[in-house]
Amino acid sequence: MFTVAAYAGRTRPRMQAAPMTTAFRRISPLLALFAMILATGHARAADTGGILGVAVDHARILEIDRPAATVIVGNPAIVDIEVLSSDRLVLTGKSYGITNVVIMDAAGDTILDEQVAVQTFEANTLRVYRQANRVTYACAPKCEPTVTIGDNVDSFMEATQQYATRQQMAGDAAKR
Repeated sequence: MFTVAAYAGRTRPRMQAAPMTTAFRRISPLLALFAMILATGHARAADTGGILGVAVDHARILEIDRPAATVIVGNPAIVDIEVLSSDRLVLTGKSYGITNVVIMDAAGDTILDEQVAVQTFEANTLRVYRQANRVTYACAPKCEPTVTIGDNVDSFMEATQQYATRQQMAGDAAKR
């Protein structure tokens, strides 16, 4: 907001602070609460050793310091674990979400008890939004439609059908 003050026969604009809006007064406590929640969540993750992260349809090698005898996955629909050797495992993200993984040795002692977060992989992808509908393209370097959880159902099903048809054609050609 500008106000005009007389200054030696001329007018000179002077900046004046605008009053705090009612909307900002209402939202500022919420912003402070949100900042506190973020700070608390970060501290909690640091206290527990963090969260193991893996992207959907990607794998991550997990090495442990002693041989595993038992591997437990909280929700196998979110993450899968393949045992390569007694001290090397592969985590594969299957679907979005958070679950946990518990690994124990032969004596039943816990080697690892961590949360696993499976999230989207966005590198080299393009998401096109048309109001509430989304379609995802994998771009490396040319962009092609890809099946991604959360995409428009019609686009998802069309791409899935095309992939299945292509796989069937490739399988049939290999049998000849």
